[in-house]
Amino acid sequence: MPKVSDEYRQARREEILAAAERAFAAKGYQRTSISDVLAESGLSTGAVYAHFTGKQDLFVAVARDTLLRRTAALEREAAGGPPPSPGQMLRILLESLLREGGDPQLLVQLWSEATIEPSIRAAVNELVQVARTAFDARLRRWFAEHPEHAPDGTDVAVRDVVPVMLALAQGFLIQHAILDDFDPDAYLDAVAAVLPG
Repeated sequence: MPKVSDEYRQARREEILAAAERAFAAKGYQRTSISDVLAESGLSTGAVYAHFTGKQDLFVAVARDTLLRRTAALEREAAGGPPPSPGQMLRILLESLLREGGDPQLLVQLWSEATIEPSIRAAVNELVQVARTAFDARLRRWFAEHPEHAPDGTDVAVRDVVPVMLALAQGFLIQHAILDDFDPDAYLDAVAAVLPG
């Protein structure tokens, strides 16, 4: 039997994640089954279970992939130039989510499931730490260049602003997911007015 390359395995994993994201977006986490993911992907049960232990593992992987793509977008946008302000960081992350077809409902569902499922809560805590780390490095650079916004020092400024940025991002995603008249641009303009910079 020929050996499967790492590139092939990664491509197959990404194919499964994309199919799972479509299935979860269409039916929600609770109503989506592995059979739905199989139907969406056109793959066999064995192909999916070679990469994921089940629906919960797949759901967390979809959310992780979504967040990692957002932090990569932030790195691309911020590369080579001055560090973006806190409001600009959120705009980059959230606009890239919408631009690349990300579904805010998936993240809202993930947070909802985290309130009742300890293993999903653990995964959410891990993902939040990824976001904190992504914000932390960039914020340190920005506050170092704008000390007038960090009167008590960079460490204190970063410590204080990161939870607010996370809350504003969650507020954006929740409102985008459930409010028919939500205006993303107005929200992000208001964020820029509230955050330093």
